[in-house]
Amino acid sequence: MAQRRTPFGDRARYWFDSTLARGAAALVGWMALLSLAVVVPASAVMVWTDPDAPPSLGERLAEVWRLTGETLRLGGATGTPLRAMMSVLLALVTLLYVSTLVGLITTALTERITSLRRGRSTVLEQGHAVVLGWSEQVFTVVSELVAANVNQRGAAVVVLADRDKTVMEESLATKVGSFGGTRLICRSGPTTDPAVLPLTSPATAGVVLVLPPDEPHADAEVVKTLLALRAALAGAEPRPPVVAAVRDDRYRLAACLAAGPDGVVLESDTVTARLIVQAARRPGISLVHQELLDFAGDEFYLISEPALTGRPFGEVLLSYSTTSVVGLMRGGTPLLNPPPTTPVAPDDLLVVITGDDDTARLDDCAESVEKAAVASRPPTPAPAERILLLGWNRRAPLVVDQLHRRARPGSAVDVVAEPGEATIREISEAEADSGNGENGRNGGNGLSLALHHGDITRPETLRRLDVHSYDSVIVLGRDPAPGQPPDDPDNRTLVTLLLLRQLEEATGRELPVVTELIDDRNRALAPIGPGADVIISGKLIGLLMSQISQNRHLAAVFEELFSAEGAGVRLRPATDYLLPGSTTSFATVVAAARRRGECAIGYRGHADASTRPHYGVRINPPKRERRRWTAEDEVVVIGTD
Repeated sequence: MAQRRTPFGDRARYWFDSTLARGAAALVGWMALLSLAVVVPASAVMVWTDPDAPPSLGERLAEVWRLTGETLRLGGATGTPLRAMMSVLLALVTLLYVSTLVGLITTALTERITSLRRGRSTVLEQGHAVVLGWSEQVFTVVSELVAANVNQRGAAVVVLADRDKTVMEESLATKVGSFGGTRLICRSGPTTDPAVLPLTSPATAGVVLVLPPDEPHADAEVVKTLLALRAALAGAEPRPPVVAAVRDDRYRLAACLAAGPDGVVLESDTVTARLIVQAARRPGISLVHQELLDFAGDEFYLISEPALTGRPFGEVLLSYSTTSVVGLMRGGTPLLNPPPTTPVAPDDLLVVITGDDDTARLDDCAESVEKAAVASRPPTPAPAERILLLGWNRRAPLVVDQLHRRARPGSAVDVVAEPGEATIREISEAEADSGNGENGRNGGNGLSLALHHGDITRPETLRRLDVHSYDSVIVLGRDPAPGQPPDDPDNRTLVTLLLLRQLEEATGRELPVVTELIDDRNRALAPIGPGADVIISGKLIGLLMSQISQNRHLAAVFEELFSAEGAGVRLRPATDYLLPGSTTSFATVVAAARRRGECAIGYRGHADASTRPHYGVRINPPKRERRRWTAEDEVVVIGTD
């Protein structure tokens, strides 16, 4: 078979590539030849076209050599060959020295810039906030810290996570927006390494917040980070207060021990489960909590008021016109919604909700109470309830437990989940009483619990359920599977909500849906009706951590507020307090709530329940403010069930 002839151009290109592959020496040689091939002819043209060029050929060639040497920095000395060679040698030595020096300077600058871009330099700040870890909560925490520092000069927030510094800065800038006067500083590195934590200067920080990551073993990571922080702060006095969060209460004791006596550790899953159950019984409660916990509106403060010493707590409720009193702090122990006859002791602090710590001014509003508008009938007792729980995740047993604790006789909970997601054993373990059965079981307090298998993202599964017969529908997202690539955790939840919304539109009947979402950005995508409620599981914990980071003494208040048995935030029908259709002041609502042993702190107007951004929720309105109260309005109180 005849051999095919390779074109000359291809052979020349192959030979050229082969010589380049030999290394730096071949590359330098080719560059020298290329430079000479351009510089020598150009120098010759310049000499031969010069009117003052020397007449002899030898002198002209010497002039060409001189121009070539000056152009290539090769000395260009003329004379004997030895002299010319020494000139070239000196020029090469000079070129090697200068190029090496430039290379060293360039390399050092590049390494320094790369180090800065990687976030490996130590922060030199005082009183700054340090955030350790990365999760969806980081955006809420940083946003709230920025809002809290809006009136402070030189405030800084330092974020340390095992991520690229540039990526963190871009993500925070996109989701948080403007940082105002607060400087955001990101550093890269593992939060569990005591040698890396000093990059954030935790010893001089005002507070350190430890976030649980999104990985399955998040709680163990939090404990390890707290231990690393304790090692990094060894010998430092005073130590900054630490605020951390874990998911499982089994890790809370270990986290508290690692955080130290000044540390505060929150249980995110337990708090989220309680809020889900509260929202299932009274949709809209999550909006109230968000209004109370973010720094954009009124929030909790502890104030001292010597002028009220000795007066009963019931009178204190109407002693401020633009501040809501909700309890007392006595010896470090919060007394939320104490009996109205409780006297204010000399060392007591008032737990109030107000715009700022200097906006609580005494102004008696008792004369604004209109007793004729107060409802005299007793509150309607809560009936038995039927709740449909769609989906199963690690918080589902906690939700079932909370439903079991406050179940009315005759109540029922139906769980729908795929085989393998939930078992009757898991549901049984969530309850206090023992018992079993494949189709359901009855708790000792009359709560009927049943498990049904089905895919909640399929229309036929939901059509088989008489969803309109339930008092509330709870939709839970699926936990990410270990070892699987992380998908959007809200994808299945949004599909289920879309199917429920289609059932609403087909029947014309509104479903009281309570949805748990992970990503706050998906709230705008959720196809829900006006009577639905959305719980952003990570956002609530982020808000709590931010509030406690600014005043750690509020940790005990929030512990009581979100406990299973303590006084918490409740939404009640306005008709339990006022005659429907009456026009009266909010002071009248406060007085009516006081008769029931509650502290009224706001309301939700039905007319604005679908209007963003507050959806009708008004916290701490002026007590002299008058409005017309309808039967569909709701009153926000601090009380017990």
